[in-house]
Amino acid sequence: MDILNFVTSFFNAHRLLLTISVISIFFVIEKIIIKFIIGNSNFLSEAQRKWISRTKNGFFSLIIILLFIIWRAEINEFALSLTAIAFALVVASKEIILCFTGSIQRASSQSFEIGQWIEIGPICGEVIEHNLIATKIQEIDLHHSTYNYTGKTVTFPNSLFFTTPVKNLNFMKRYVYHEFKVILKDTNNLFPLISCLLGRINEHCEDFYEIAKRYNQIIERHAGVNLPGADPQILISTSELGDSIVHVRIFCPTDRAIELEQLIREDCISLYCEYILKKKPIALIENDLPLEVESKMLHC
Repeated sequence: MDILNFVTSFFNAHRLLLTISVISIFFVIEKIIIKFIIGNSNFLSEAQRKWISRTKNGFFSLIIILLFIIWRAEINEFALSLTAIAFALVVASKEIILCFTGSIQRASSQSFEIGQWIEIGPICGEVIEHNLIATKIQEIDLHHSTYNYTGKTVTFPNSLFFTTPVKNLNFMKRYVYHEFKVILKDTNNLFPLISCLLGRINEHCEDFYEIAKRYNQIIERHAGVNLPGADPQILISTSELGDSIVHVRIFCPTDRAIELEQLIREDCISLYCEYILKKKPIALIENDLPLEVESKMLHC
């Protein structure tokens, strides 16, 4: 009993020596059994090959189990350390991992490409670069309907693709549905002015109408939806204060949207003055502005 306790304590203190001894003993036993299976045969039969394979696999499994039993304490400590390290790495690199997966999500969904216009959250712009970590865009003032570059370059992480919807605005790069409204401090009936105002809008849009119509059809086929069309639309509504509101929507070249808006606003106010207020629009001569008293008498 004393010898057994001594051997047990000795090998507990010298586990590396125990590991070498166990592997050596099992290796010798394995070789003896395989030699017994082979016997005096010059050629191995199918049954002999099966038994040799079973013997090797069995001894390998036993060695793995015994090694796990011998080193179980160290393995548990290593597993806990490895888990802690892995957890720390995941926490520290969470955003980087999300950026990588966001890049994969963008590539798999083909949501946009370089040169296209996109909107992600409050950011609008043209994509000028994207990689595995971030996407860079040239900002466009889309929220104020000017469609001009602001001169600002915005770089955002690809992890935003998981939390924020991405809108592809590429068709707006050439033509856009431009909407605006004109508020008139009056409660008169403005519906008789719609046909006349539409006529003037058609005159402004005459030079590009056919191209806009074909481009609108291309967008419809590409998107698979029925769009409002290339014809201008006018709607009349009232505000909470009773003021008349003229809503205008046109399909026009993006770079001419602001110019056309100003011309249509001028036509709307001119028609309002001429037909509703029964006064001719006032054309001021350069360097001949009215005096303060005269200006108070002007209605339009």
